[in-house]
Amino acid sequence: MISNIEKYKKDIDRLVTDGSMLLNAMQYGAVPKQFRAALEDAGVNKEDQNKLIKKLPVFSAKYQTWYSEALSVIKALLPERFDDFKKIYEKPKTRKEITYENYVIEDYLQNLIVTRGWEKEEIVGTRAGIPKFEQQLRIIEAASKRFESSLFDIQLLLQADIFDNELEAAKELNNKGFARAAGAVAGVVLESHLLQVTNNHTLKVSKKDPSISDLNDLLKQNSIIEVSVWRFIQHLGDIRNKCDHKKSIDPTKDEITDLIDGVVKIIKSVF
Repeated sequence: MISNIEKYKKDIDRLVTDGSMLLNAMQYGAVPKQFRAALEDAGVNKEDQNKLIKKLPVFSAKYQTWYSEALSVIKALLPERFDDFKKIYEKPKTRKEITYENYVIEDYLQNLIVTRGWEKEEIVGTRAGIPKFEQQLRIIEAASKRFESSLFDIQLLLQADIFDNELEAAKELNNKGFARAAGAVAGVVLESHLLQVTNNHTLKVSKKDPSISDLNDLLKQNSIIEVSVWRFIQHLGDIRNKCDHKKSIDPTKDEITDLIDGVVKIIKSVF
């Protein structure tokens, strides 16, 4: 099994490579003459230039997939740059006029060009999207470099490997008819993850051995999770409690499946 660390590294390397091709496609689409001139300066002959251009992706068709994957990686590995990454893409809600400085990738995807006067003098156009995408690509490259830095804390990734293995074990137990045991294992994973989330946000946990409910309430009180997520975790906690209390009605196989799937969802969406 490829570890989470290896998967993250592989994903980032691919995102950097694909991002470089997208940047080339954007540059060729917005400033084709300058793009070819840069290739010539780099010593690329016309035949090889044409081959490269034929391989370029269609930016508008490939960017959204790249952005979604990149956003997930940034959220997991470089959370302090998550908002910056999104702002480069999204139109500012408070924007009153479009300038070169506040032009974003969404504008580029809509081929937005601002002109002035009857001569249609261009004030800002698609070329303004190039430095914006370059910023996003640099952020992804920064995430890649964290793997090579001694400052990068791999604890969370190693923990994710452990959680994956434990949830696989829970699925196996459930498939073999040991629903209560499977639910208990999944519950421990959920509790451990929520405790890690409180640590990530430096929240003070008052109890020595907090329950899922205690951690869930703490996260909601500090606006780390929305009410809908809080209710969902509460539901998962109720299923887990069925597994821990022998006097209660036995949980069903379907309930445990819902619990395991729910824990996977929370691990991937709550940080």
